[in-house]
Amino acid sequence: MARQMPKRNLEKVGLGVTGACVALVTLVVCALIFMVAQKGLSAFFKDGVNVVEFFTGTTWDLHNTQENGMPYTGALPLIVTSFSVMVLSTAIALPIAIGSAIFAVEIQPKFGQKVFQPLIELLVGIPSVVFGLIGFHVIVGAMKAIFNVPTGLGILPGALVLAIMILPTITTLAIDALRAVPDSYRQGSLALGYTRWQTIWHVVLRSALPSLMTAVILGMTRAFGETLAVRMVIGGIETMPNGLLDAASTITTTLTTSMAVYADGSVQNDVLWSLALMLMGMSLIFILIIHLIGKKGATERA
Repeated sequence: MARQMPKRNLEKVGLGVTGACVALVTLVVCALIFMVAQKGLSAFFKDGVNVVEFFTGTTWDLHNTQENGMPYTGALPLIVTSFSVMVLSTAIALPIAIGSAIFAVEIQPKFGQKVFQPLIELLVGIPSVVFGLIGFHVIVGAMKAIFNVPTGLGILPGALVLAIMILPTITTLAIDALRAVPDSYRQGSLALGYTRWQTIWHVVLRSALPSLMTAVILGMTRAFGETLAVRMVIGGIETMPNGLLDAASTITTTLTTSMAVYADGSVQNDVLWSLALMLMGMSLIFILIIHLIGKKGATERA
């Protein structure tokens, strides 16, 4: 019989393997942040792009140049469109997600656990291009018929497509958040004379609020970073939108359509990397907010 490895050596091997995995993940994350930051900041430090004009300018046109030889790099239309689509899609999806979660956990828990939640989780795995195709053929067509507009493309169709995409994510996390509320909270509320709906509103939802906020932030993060589905229904016009049915472009759609056009190291390419840096910065802010909400919720429960 082969001699077994001593426990002390086995612990050292386990510690070495897991430590190497942590070091590898840390190295990849740091290298990714360093690469994007280096290329994104090159537009300001190497090419001389004005930071204030970049964030407040309303003209984005990398094909044409100004009198000083620099392209038009006003990213405000892209920023406004990205936040508009994200906020509007979240406002549409959130009430539906919370209502569905309440029904699946508090009203019909057996149906919610055996039928509804597995069904809603299937939607998470559907590729974004499928949502884009449905949005292009159904939602855009509906916009044309309802509002009598020529194309039907714009912020509203993009928000509706994103609302459908983030609905399964928010709903699933909301269901888990409501199920995590101890039953003793519900029983104590009912014992005090509260009705079921009063218990849901004043006890269950308040207890699950930190986790529900995390679900909302995760949904917003996905909406902010989605590209393909939005690109198919928003129009791709890089101008400041004047209404919900005006063709526009988000940060992500501009990156996907323009990054391969310009040579590496050019001013236009560096400016696009600046957009990627802004996008990554917003994602990090969302993640930080999630951690702060989770820490606050843990403190309140303690």
